[in-house]
Amino acid sequence: IPEGVNGVWVDNAYINEELGINEQKYPLQVKNLINKIKWKGLYFGGVAFKYQKRVNEPTLATKIACQYMDVVTTSGPGTGKSAEPERIKMMSTTAQKYNKQIGIASGITPKNVEDYKSVNYFLVATGISKSFHTFNPLLVKELSDKINKLKEGSE
Repeated sequence: IPEGVNGVWVDNAYINEELGINEQKYPLQVKNLINKIKWKGLYFGGVAFKYQKRVNEPTLATKIACQYMDVVTTSGPGTGKSAEPERIKMMSTTAQKYNKQIGIASGITPKNVEDYKSVNYFLVATGISKSFHTFNPLLVKELSDKINKLKEGSE
C-alpha cells in the first residue's frame, strides 16, 4: 500500500460465515500483511456485499469480519439498490461490540439516508448522480447536509 494512502476498500473481503474465525484464509492473509507493513489506514472490507456469495447470517459474518477489518462495508442487492435497514442495524450493533464501524456502498439517496442512522461511512455514487460519470451538485449537498445532521444527532 503506497505511503499516504489512508483507506482501502475491497468489494469482497472473502468472509465466510460457514467457517470459523481462524479458518478465514484470505482475510487472515490481508490482516497479516497490514500488520507486517504497519499500515495505519482504514481497511473497508466488503461483507454481505452485492454480487458476491449470498450471506445467510449477516450478524455472524459481521462478527467474523470485525476480527479482520476496520470498517465492515455492506450493500444492497445491487448497484443503486438500498439495503434492508433492519439488516444494517443488526450488523452495526454487532460491529459496535467489537469497536468497529459500518460502511454502506449502495442505494443511498438523500431521501433514504435517515433510515441508516447507525452507519459510519456512506460510499455513494448512483444516488447523487445525474449521469454515470457526473455527480449532481444539488444532490451531493442535500445528502451531505442530511448526513451531517444525522451525525450531530448521534453525538
